[in-house]
Amino acid sequence: MRYLAVPITLTALAILPACSATDLEPLKSNASGFLQSTVMPTAPSQAQTARQPKATPPRIASTGGPAQHCATDVVESLLTPATQDPTPVKLTCSVKLPPNASITRQVIFEGSGASGAALDCSGGTVSGTAARGDKDAIVVRSKKTPNGWDRPVGVTVRNCRIAGSIRIYGLGRNGEAADVKASSLNPNHTAFAQSVAPSNITFDRVEITASSTTPFYVSPGVTGATLSNSTIKGTSASAAVYLDAESAGARIVGNTFSIKSGEREQVAIDGSAYNEISGNRFLNVKTGGIYAYRNCGEGGTIRHQSPQFNTITNNTFEMSGLLNAPAVWLNSRNGNRSYCFQDPSHPFGSSTSPLDFAQNNTVEGNRSPGATIDPYRNNDPSNRVSGNN
Repeated sequence: MRYLAVPITLTALAILPACSATDLEPLKSNASGFLQSTVMPTAPSQAQTARQPKATPPRIASTGGPAQHCATDVVESLLTPATQDPTPVKLTCSVKLPPNASITRQVIFEGSGASGAALDCSGGTVSGTAARGDKDAIVVRSKKTPNGWDRPVGVTVRNCRIAGSIRIYGLGRNGEAADVKASSLNPNHTAFAQSVAPSNITFDRVEITASSTTPFYVSPGVTGATLSNSTIKGTSASAAVYLDAESAGARIVGNTFSIKSGEREQVAIDGSAYNEISGNRFLNVKTGGIYAYRNCGEGGTIRHQSPQFNTITNNTFEMSGLLNAPAVWLNSRNGNRSYCFQDPSHPFGSSTSPLDFAQNNTVEGNRSPGATIDPYRNNDPSNRVSGNN
């Protein structure tokens, strides 16, 4: 294989006869890699922007009060080893466990019955999973009923050491889920997805040790999810935090990230808006810090909301690695994916344009020691990027 000592652009790739397609594949395959980090997508035109409505502030629900304390039999069920009973525990009450307790069964907060519920592990562990369906250690999800969707509001988990992952979802686990895809064909998709998904969900002072999947996944439509004062470590094949399409109002604050995130960035803002990501410390960042983009038709789902009005402030990115991908990249994809326009033809969202439209975001007061290239990338004048070093 031949190595080139000059930056590579898309034009250069088309005219370099010395390199075969096999030679260039390692550069093309990594979304955070050298090839894509040297190509700055152009900003959308005024006409394109006019066809994409601005993201609107989410309506984050309030609980109306905490749930009642858990009965003794519920606590006993939580602490029953999975070797004796492998079924998940559905929690609809509030409990503070004794110090160093161990939960080896999956914990689920489902539907409005779980609203106001809380789990305080007092430093204990949660390491359950399920034989089928959701594999995450803790799941917060809406429930589909004959009368519509039933969602949980105001769930809190704190002081837990979690082995595995957390997922919060409404219409579906990700942007390609069947109900998400069906809803995306309607012009009011964002509002509907947010109205039926969990809201005001807090994980505070937790430690998440990932083993393969994204440790903290905020699925389509979820509003007001918080991850605060926590540590995220281990290994993930994808991003450490994923804020999926149509979600909004998340707070990722005061955390320490010491996770190996495969070839992905640490935090993905994928068509998510009005989020606050501040005061976090990202250690040993090799393949990107925080990227804002909008998937363009992956799985046939139309993405509606653009990654807008996000606040990324006062974070520290300890950069390392040969490629040294950006700490923050607004509009990191802009149609640079093979699945763009796989979604049906409709007059809205990613169906009309594959561009990211990451606009009206604020990136200020961040630090990126160890960076050897421009760590803050932006190609849209509506974004405010200042005071970073």
